[in-house]
Amino acid sequence: MAQWTSTVGAAQLARQLRAQQPRPLLSGSRKPPAYRALADGVRLLVLEGRVPVAARLPAERELALVLSLSRTTVAAAYEALRTEGFLESRRGAGSWTAVPAGNPLPARGLEPLPPEALGSMIDLGCASLPAPEPWLTRAVRGALEELPPYAHTHGDYPAGLPALRRTIADRYTGQGIPTMPEQIMVTTGAMGAIDAICHLFAGRGERIAVESPSYANILQLMREAGARLVPVAMEEGLGGWDMNRWRQVLRDTAPRLAYVVADFHNPTGALADERRRRALVEAARSAGTVLVVDETMNELRLDPLDMPRRVCAFDPAGSTVLTVGSASKAFWAGMRIGWVRAAPDVIRSLVAARAYADMGTPVLEQLAVNWLMGTGGWEEAVALRRDQARENRDALVGAVRRELPEWEFEVPHGGLTLWVRTGGISGSRLAVAGERVGVRVPSGPRFGVDGAFEGYVRLPFTVAGPVADEAAVRLAAAAELVVSGASAGAETPRTFVA
Repeated sequence: MAQWTSTVGAAQLARQLRAQQPRPLLSGSRKPPAYRALADGVRLLVLEGRVPVAARLPAERELALVLSLSRTTVAAAYEALRTEGFLESRRGAGSWTAVPAGNPLPARGLEPLPPEALGSMIDLGCASLPAPEPWLTRAVRGALEELPPYAHTHGDYPAGLPALRRTIADRYTGQGIPTMPEQIMVTTGAMGAIDAICHLFAGRGERIAVESPSYANILQLMREAGARLVPVAMEEGLGGWDMNRWRQVLRDTAPRLAYVVADFHNPTGALADERRRRALVEAARSAGTVLVVDETMNELRLDPLDMPRRVCAFDPAGSTVLTVGSASKAFWAGMRIGWVRAAPDVIRSLVAARAYADMGTPVLEQLAVNWLMGTGGWEEAVALRRDQARENRDALVGAVRRELPEWEFEVPHGGLTLWVRTGGISGSRLAVAGERVGVRVPSGPRFGVDGAFEGYVRLPFTVAGPVADEAAVRLAAAAELVVSGASAGAETPRTFVA
């Protein structure tokens, strides 16, 4: 019986290997032999979780042909990986990836660091902040006061509590986008909303156009659903979407869905202007593509500027644009309340399909969000969140510029993330080295398709003051380890993002 559970094609593996940046060489040091470079590249892909454990690798002859290497070189690389515990083989079954005994498996899920580990590790993997008290406590107390009538019911509301659906609809209407409660479905976070949309609109093998880079958790969700991701490169800096590329992709590939973050994009922080928003809606409508717009960062404007109209303002009926919102980033990640705004018939279909998934969203949390939005508490809590994120952003930017002046980035006007070019150092190797020096950071390839963005890392605005200073010091130490080659013996990384 074969020991592998998935396969990695020769062409796919070659793309991922070629996307890696070589480790910088010390002055006077020699370039490693080809077999060693190949073995190190495969090992790094396994450590990063981008090639799964127990994945069958291509045959030696097949990989040698694609990489333009001799079969002897590939055979030597495979043997080195077997010796180090990163490959297992059996005659007739092939070779499959592994991790050395005693090492934790690279997680495929993307989770925050456990709270008990925060004392020894600075976590830059999770772009989430502590709850803005006292508003969480007040919201829960308000929800408890409203709970008794609901406790006498079955408690299942697949479309969401009617009161919260009405409140969310009224907020859109108040912003000049007429919305009925029938156009709203409450979900278990934004992830629950997008998962439901993908299952309804994009079956296994369907194309989904995504920004490149894009939000790592959503990319993984879509991969797990069997989607064929079509990356569309972002403009350089904070400009946002490259509309010529979007028009070409939508025209040539006709994806079933397109997923975008228009407001303070995760990870780049870009903000799409109204011209691009209108143009993308028109292009999606022409191509017959459903445009999924993630607005989880919409309220996190950190600098004075005029915000463009929401994307759904250019498709008020919701026939082309499906809008996803959430309380997780603007309020607290522990408040797992999200929503979808769409045409009523789409909402009915989503609700019907949901009966076979999670049934509904917790009533108490819905009541808490409804209390916040109905009392003005939401606006005050979000104002606290903005102040904290702005302070954290400024502290982190200053610390990174001081400790790592060769790193390049543009400071976004909102959101929770900084997208950083690491001066030619591999982001994947930085993630590995960071584990050794006490800082967890997600590498750029987490946010790309097929190994793109090796020269980047994402830094969230989650630390301030002395902790931000120490995080930058540790990042600088990790960079030194990478340059010296000392990161090669690091433990298996567990770099998770949110």
